[in-house]
Amino acid sequence: MTTTTGDDLFAYCDANREQHLDALKSAIAIASVSADPAYAGEVRRCCESFVERMRAIGLESTVLETDGNPLAYGEWMGAPGKPTVLIYGHYDVQPVDPLELWHTPPFEGSVRDGNIYGRGAVDDKGQVIMHLAAIEAHLRTRGRLPVNIKIVAEGEEEIGSINFDAALARYRDRFAADVAVISDTAVYDEQTPSLTTSIRGLVNWEVTVNGPSSDIHSGYFGGAVRNPIEALARIIASLKDADGRIAIPGFYDGVRELSPEQSAELRALAFDEIREAKAIGVTELAGERGRPALERMWFRPTLECNGIWGGYSGPGSKTIIPSWAKAKISARLVGDQEPERIKRLVAQFITQAAPSGVRVHVEEHGDVRAVVTSRSHPAVAAAARAMAFGFGKEPVFIGTGGTIGPVVSFDRILKLPQVLIGVGLPDDQIHAPNEKFSLAQFFGGIKVMARLYDELAAL
Repeated sequence: MTTTTGDDLFAYCDANREQHLDALKSAIAIASVSADPAYAGEVRRCCESFVERMRAIGLESTVLETDGNPLAYGEWMGAPGKPTVLIYGHYDVQPVDPLELWHTPPFEGSVRDGNIYGRGAVDDKGQVIMHLAAIEAHLRTRGRLPVNIKIVAEGEEEIGSINFDAALARYRDRFAADVAVISDTAVYDEQTPSLTTSIRGLVNWEVTVNGPSSDIHSGYFGGAVRNPIEALARIIASLKDADGRIAIPGFYDGVRELSPEQSAELRALAFDEIREAKAIGVTELAGERGRPALERMWFRPTLECNGIWGGYSGPGSKTIIPSWAKAKISARLVGDQEPERIKRLVAQFITQAAPSGVRVHVEEHGDVRAVVTSRSHPAVAAAARAMAFGFGKEPVFIGTGGTIGPVVSFDRILKLPQVLIGVGLPDDQIHAPNEKFSLAQFFGGIKVMARLYDELAAL
């Protein structure tokens, strides 16, 4: 990432690199794993540490309680007549398992080879700290910010932001703003600055197939009783056709086709399917036949089996017909697909696809819509200028296959335009062992965010 540092604002960023890196190391050191109740104390301690950090740089900051993990909130409202920017990130992290695959301790913040390694390094503690460092640079060098700033760091993003909607409603007045900025995304690659303008929605199901009232002898009853695992496998196999297209009638309603311009943009991006397949350890990429890989990954819906279990899986053999089998299934949504409708369609299809001799129960979960941000919005244009400044060339617009629930919440509850401006890299190993954040991206990202506030001041 190339930047110009002639201005005192950016000179401050360069002069305080070690301080900003130490702040990230300290944040990584707190094991704020939201999925495991055993870490509840660490989750709260992490929230409080972010509040303390915000106070130290000159924000009014407090812990906001929710029905779950608390929010770390800070604000600076000293720019009357200027826009108010609400910055969102999260301080909770994924579990670290399998621990034995980490090269260095996951809660240490180890620096090597131009990266900092640790759980939460880029997802999302590092990107929150980028904003705090950028805010600090403005306040220390200019004594003020060019816009009003509100910043909220959530503690449940990695478990689906289950209490965030209620918190937004509860603190609606406190969170009032003109635009939301979310830095929980990545650029396309190290040489290609980019802004994310679409994220996929998410719904999921747990399917239970019940057979005999208990496990039974496969010798006595084999050939006469339907095996629940076999029945479940048949159901899952029926969800897609031979071309990788989801076979559920009505599933694609609301899915938008790409414009010729968007298709051309995808073709212009360097993407080697063979190299990508090799990098993730598969023989080839798969999916809907006739669709480019990037379109399948960003702009097409998915339906995946995330887990399947039942019967005996211990050492040796146990010759039974199991009593039950279970599977977890999820769908990523795009465009105007309605989550409630998709949940209903899939549940009905699964129930009707069940072979005779078993009973099927489908439990529905999740309700996150897809979101598309307008490229023509002045805030997105401001972010593009900031990215161009940071990277030295104009950014491209990309999608992301993942889901960020709060983006949908800001859209639905607060009606805010949003800017998705993150600087992570695709190989940062988020949610996996050896998560990292490139130091070049981290330090450069601080300058990008500092520049972003200046650009947003003109809204």
